[in-house]
Amino acid sequence: MMVLRRHSAEIVHAHFSDIPEFFEKEDIMVLNSSKVIPAKIWGFKNDGHSIEFLFLQEKEKGIWEVICRPARRARLGNMFRFSEGFEGQIIKIDSEGRRWLQFHSEDVIKLLKRKGFAPLPPYIKRKKMDETLRHLDLERYQTVYAQRDGSIAAPTAGLHFTPQILNKIKETGVTVCELSLDVGLATFQPVRVEKIEDHRMLGETYIIPPQTAQITTQAKQKGQPILAVGTTSVRALESAMKGGEVQPGQFSTALFISPGYKFKVVDKLLTNFHLPRSTLLMLVSAFAGLDLIKKAYQDAIRHRYRFYSYGDCMLII
Repeated sequence: MMVLRRHSAEIVHAHFSDIPEFFEKEDIMVLNSSKVIPAKIWGFKNDGHSIEFLFLQEKEKGIWEVICRPARRARLGNMFRFSEGFEGQIIKIDSEGRRWLQFHSEDVIKLLKRKGFAPLPPYIKRKKMDETLRHLDLERYQTVYAQRDGSIAAPTAGLHFTPQILNKIKETGVTVCELSLDVGLATFQPVRVEKIEDHRMLGETYIIPPQTAQITTQAKQKGQPILAVGTTSVRALESAMKGGEVQPGQFSTALFISPGYKFKVVDKLLTNFHLPRSTLLMLVSAFAGLDLIKKAYQDAIRHRYRFYSYGDCMLII
């Protein structure tokens, strides 16, 4: 774990098990408790060809938005069989090439939990429909505090925590609370435009429980630092702040945080090391400063830190 002190630009190299030492008693730590669903599954056409599907979200009852690969084999009107007696038909192809699948039987979430695979990032290689690591991936690509189904990618900053480390943090006097943001395409959609202000985030659903809203609002009023675990927690908290209070409830956010953004809620951040041209890298650059993040990433490379989903982390304080 790299510890980055924003105001002094100091970089400290530590281990994640040391993280309780970097908390203060009045800190508020906010976790994203959204649970990853086994959103990757293979469907079969009548000719026997299989196609990989990533289930994104339910648009209407029984109608799911999906990404498929190879997309050229998933045409409008095609039927796909996912298990015995369970079929879906492509009823729409949107302007971005995403498909809408309509089902007439069984709960799709139940199907995915029974047959689906963990939606690991593409740089983590797995054999097609290989059951060998299926259960291990489903267990490991999940935070220990995950509760509510909804994400198609893990809020990876939270993967570092164990129940024991969480207990040690609480023992220091830190208040721990949760929210839920369903990680979707928006989180890992790359920035392809020349001017970042032209980038448009997709919407993601988030829920702020009343207790979390009360704790974080009072913390801001008292000047207590709020530490967000992961960029998804940052986006949910910053989106929920209205009129000086963090609003409870269920909402959708398309907030794109880039350098120049003025943070209203979050004072500290735990995050992983992110891909180039990603909105995640732009968010941390907005939080710590672009020059300091460049310096930190260069130092991380020198010290052979691991990047991305199963990689090492950075605590920005």
